[in-house]
Amino acid sequence: MATELRDYRIVEGSLDQWVEEWRTRIAPIRRELGFTVERAWKVEDEGRFVWLLTYPGDWQAFEAADRAYYDSPQRKGLDPNPARLIGKQSVAKLTEIEL
Repeated sequence: MATELRDYRIVEGSLDQWVEEWRTRIAPIRRELGFTVERAWKVEDEGRFVWLLTYPGDWQAFEAADRAYYDSPQRKGLDPNPARLIGKQSVAKLTEIEL
C-alpha cells in the first residue's frame, strides 16, 4: 500500500471554501478511482489543509492511478478548478515503520 501526506497552504480566506470543495468534489472522485482518503485536517491558524491519500499496491501503481485521476473526465470537468485555491503544496511519500 502506498500513502502520501499532502500538505496544502490554501489561499488566504479560502480554507472553508477549499474544505467544502475538497469534501464534495475531489474526495468522491478519488474514492471512485480506487484511492482511500485516510484522514484530513485543517490547520486553521495557518490556512493549511493536510490529508493522507492511499492507493493499494506499490508506488508505481499509485503514480499510474494519480495520472488517471488527473486525466479523468470527472477531474477535468471540475469547473472552477479547485486547485485555484491552493497557494503552495508539498507532498511526501510515506514509509510505514513497525512500532
